Amino acid sequence: MNTILRSKETEVQINPLGAELVSFITKGQEYMWSGDAAFWTGRSPVLFPIVGAARNGQIKVDGTAYTIGNHGFARRCLFTLLEADDTRAAFRLTDNETTHASYPFSFSLDLIYTLDGQSLKIEYVVRNTGDREMPFQLGTHPAFLCPLHGEGSLPDYFLEFDRPEQLERLFLNESGLIIEGKAEPLALVDGRLPLNHEMFYGDALVFRDIASRRITLRGGSSASRVAVSFENFPDLGIWQRKDAPFLCIEPWHGIADDEHFTGELGEKTNAVTLAPGGQFTASLTIDAGE
Repeated sequence: MNTILRSKETEVQINPLGAELVSFITKGQEYMWSGDAAFWTGRSPVLFPIVGAARNGQIKVDGTAYTIGNHGFARRCLFTLLEADDTRAAFRLTDNETTHASYPFSFSLDLIYTLDGQSLKIEYVVRNTGDREMPFQLGTHPAFLCPLHGEGSLPDYFLEFDRPEQLERLFLNESGLIIEGKAEPLALVDGRLPLNHEMFYGDALVFRDIASRRITLRGGSSASRVAVSFENFPDLGIWQRKDAPFLCIEPWHGIADDEHFTGELGEKTNAVTLAPGGQFTASLTIDAGE
């Protein structure tokens, strides 16, 4: 059963499978992608303990290889609801025999949702509950309807960055791995990145170490917008399935392996390593409406 949070203006729903945000309705308008299987069944999965693809579908820990799927396993795991009231809910995933087959560490991963008016904050808390250092990556993957409310088409929309950027797009191969030595600068126009379907035909836009901490999707004929603010996520993915009516704005801590990567999990790009008993926190805030 989904957990529902409500404010005067807004109702959100969270599925315990993956502790996934599946609906964000404010003033009667839905902003989240529906999960239509004709394009993509996801809506807002959490990416843990890796972001993107691992080379050969494996991670290495102390020389031992472990098979793991793209974006890790947390999005397919049932989280425990720790607490909930009208505007706040906390979910937790802990390690078990199934997770140990892909990721040989003791951990807890909490997602804490707090609704304030038309703003939803999601806190991500990773704890190392074991007795050795624990490396991981962590990412977000919210998918928003685009066009918003069916107004216009994708070329009518743009992403607005809150800080000056020197964006350099990294490219993915057919296996979802970073193509070594291939990159392309993407120029912003007055802090805006114009959008079109063709820019995603080669998969996601991947950026490392961006300066901005707020990205806003705007366009169409109304004042409606979706703003995504984030803390402790240095990397960014922007994605849509080919010609799909949604857009993902994905702050990450880490990116996919490059096509020649042979290192250990802790050597992956922007991997975090926690000491025993250590804790890592990041957050994502969604503001939608006019």
